[in-house]
Amino acid sequence: MKIDPTTLDIQTLAPLFAAFEESGARLLYVGGCIRNAVMGVAATDIDLSTDATPDQMWPIAQTHGIRVVDTGADHGTLTFLLGGKSYEITTFRKDITTDGRHAEVVFGTSLEDDAARRDFTMNALYAEASGQVIDPLEGLADVQAGRLRFIGEPQARIVEDYLRILRFFRFWAWYGDPLEGVDAEALAACAALQSGLDRISKERIGAEVLKLLAATDPAPALAVMEAAGILGRVLPGASARPVPLLVELEQGLAPDALQRLACLGGEAVQESLRLSNSQARQVEALRFHGQNTSKALAHGYALGAEQGWSSWLLRAAWTEHRVTEAEQEAVRRGAQSVCPVSAADLMPRHQGPALGVALRRAQDIWIARDMHMTKDEILAYLDDLV
Repeated sequence: MKIDPTTLDIQTLAPLFAAFEESGARLLYVGGCIRNAVMGVAATDIDLSTDATPDQMWPIAQTHGIRVVDTGADHGTLTFLLGGKSYEITTFRKDITTDGRHAEVVFGTSLEDDAARRDFTMNALYAEASGQVIDPLEGLADVQAGRLRFIGEPQARIVEDYLRILRFFRFWAWYGDPLEGVDAEALAACAALQSGLDRISKERIGAEVLKLLAATDPAPALAVMEAAGILGRVLPGASARPVPLLVELEQGLAPDALQRLACLGGEAVQESLRLSNSQARQVEALRFHGQNTSKALAHGYALGAEQGWSSWLLRAAWTEHRVTEAEQEAVRRGAQSVCPVSAADLMPRHQGPALGVALRRAQDIWIARDMHMTKDEILAYLDDLV
């Protein structure tokens, strides 16, 4: 099979392929960019592989005036900078030992050995500069069928790096065919070896979970993860049940991983996944308003039009409620509205912490009346409450 190399920056990379060939080295496209090209999906990264070692790659770059950055020479990777873009080139490798997190590798010249150390058959694809696909492990058929399989024995691949358990569900969510179903042998291995995830850093786990949640529809993968006990291991207390309805309610919106994470629920999300502070605040705000704010207007007022609609969708998913255009308009109106009562209007009668309480009460009254009250009406209502 041939793919169109113009989708893989061949115009920029042609001199690089020529430079490697001139030196007697082999240079190939590898991995996800080939998988995506076969599926007709844009490549997110273009990676390359070679039988040249890093020590051999440096002079190739210098001879042809190409800038190179050492981004992992000890592991065989240099980054070549061409046309304003960066391209990682990694020497063919073979694993010697692994501790479940990191592998000790040796450089080699065998494409077959390099393919055998990868995780899934659909990621063990290579291509020449011409676009001719090289398929040493029958991964091409798996890509075309939406079938995700580990290379060799699933248990052996997992113990090399336990994060591959989560990668299995992430890749199935992105590239698997739900009608094809999940590979039974792979699922059994993931379930049996899931305790190995306790050895993986929370940052790596969080990154994988967010990538999984960014799939067009992660619901089938999450349901299988939950049934196997893996979802609860990485995010205690989480439930995949409301996610299918949330995905349906999104109605063509771009996937929002943090919104879906908030939908899953769970205890101590920040501690479990090591989110950034901004990510944690967003998840907390979406979850708080989704659980506690019953008016669409209030969602928009508190979070703005976009995030307010996200928190309203969460509430709808949790309560199994179908949203309406009127509710979406209410969120927009709330986002554009300004409460007529300010802190200055409540002073000097209210001071310090009491001022904040009074201002929140004024806003609640205004929202409860669909934001139609004037300042004088709100202040009078507050006076009546005293």
